[in-house]
Amino acid sequence: MIWQFASRYFRAKKSTNAINIIAWVSVVAIAVGTGALIVILSVFNGFEGLVKSLYSSFYPAIKVAPATGKTILLTPAQLAQIAEVPGVIHYSQVVEEKAVLRYGDEPTIAVLKGVDSHYNEVTDVKNKVVRGRFDIGDTTTYRAVLGLELEGALGVDVVHGIAPVTVYVPRRKVNAFVTPEDALNNGVLYPAGTFAIQQEFNSKYVITHIDFLRNLLDLRKDEMSALEIAVRPGTDEATLRQRLQRLLGAGYKVQTRYEQNQSLYAIMQTEKWAVYVILSFIMVIAAFNMIGSLYMLVIEKQKDITILKAMGARKSLIMRIFLAEGLIIAGIGALLGFAIGTGFCLLQQHFGIIKLEGTSFLVEAYPVSMQPGDFVLVFITIIIIGLAASWYPARRAAVEEIALKAT
Repeated sequence: MIWQFASRYFRAKKSTNAINIIAWVSVVAIAVGTGALIVILSVFNGFEGLVKSLYSSFYPAIKVAPATGKTILLTPAQLAQIAEVPGVIHYSQVVEEKAVLRYGDEPTIAVLKGVDSHYNEVTDVKNKVVRGRFDIGDTTTYRAVLGLELEGALGVDVVHGIAPVTVYVPRRKVNAFVTPEDALNNGVLYPAGTFAIQQEFNSKYVITHIDFLRNLLDLRKDEMSALEIAVRPGTDEATLRQRLQRLLGAGYKVQTRYEQNQSLYAIMQTEKWAVYVILSFIMVIAAFNMIGSLYMLVIEKQKDITILKAMGARKSLIMRIFLAEGLIIAGIGALLGFAIGTGFCLLQQHFGIIKLEGTSFLVEAYPVSMQPGDFVLVFITIIIIGLAASWYPARRAAVEEIALKAT
């Protein structure tokens, strides 16, 4: 009965046309706000998915690093135990160190990442090569794959150039009274390819053979900066991390991909929630139209309210009728907003209507990704705002005095 009264009040023609106009203005305002929320949250989802895909190309699913210091020791027996852990399908030993690169006159600081032959089974860097080829060389000739921006900074031509890049790294154990030349180890790398993933990687990383760095840094054969692990699809990474941590002990730090980039993911989530809160406040402002519409409806239906009370209707029943009226306005606006937001997102996905400014080799248009959780969140938000906006007019109707006049 409550919804029958509420729907009838919403559809019925009012004595003052302004009441109908304000009611539909409220519906439109909620629809626009709802559609904007869906679109903005979907854009954030799209960028989040894009960034995660880029970082997953470079960062492994699981990484074993030293709890303290710069290197870890993993014997062949330990590596065999790691390979037998359920969920582990591949692993790659890596050594990282900052170095000075010289190609021509200007030196450049970069991060050298030495990897073994299993590296391409753990990450997707090989498929991000845009010039040349992914080739780290062998024990006779060491080659390198450079980031796109780093290639430009050095002035290297990976396709036609034949001159090597000279690498300088500090020696591990050096007497304090030696000359600068004696404090550094050096070697040469022949550029073979260029990868393009994300500026953070493109501007500082050089990938080469792990033996090249082990020789320069005087490391043991079983010494490394980290062990990068590929996980079988469907494996829970958190559970696998716990298994590996128990196996290796407290001297090793085992991290999932999220933990390797925790600050980045936290920032993305914070930005998304901040935008959600701001747009929700805008929706609250739009809900003032609903308050005005319902208050005018209460004035319009004073006679009906009086008759209902005279027939024995309780205040709670009257209040629920007008709360239901507010929910109808909010619900219609939400459904229209969902249709608007979904339609726009589908058009953006298929046709890329809004382009990103400038040029990009990654995406040309704003990425969008609709998630069911966003629709549920927005719908709950609209319902709460609708109830809050309806409360005062509904209460005003509930406390309306009975004033029947004899005819």
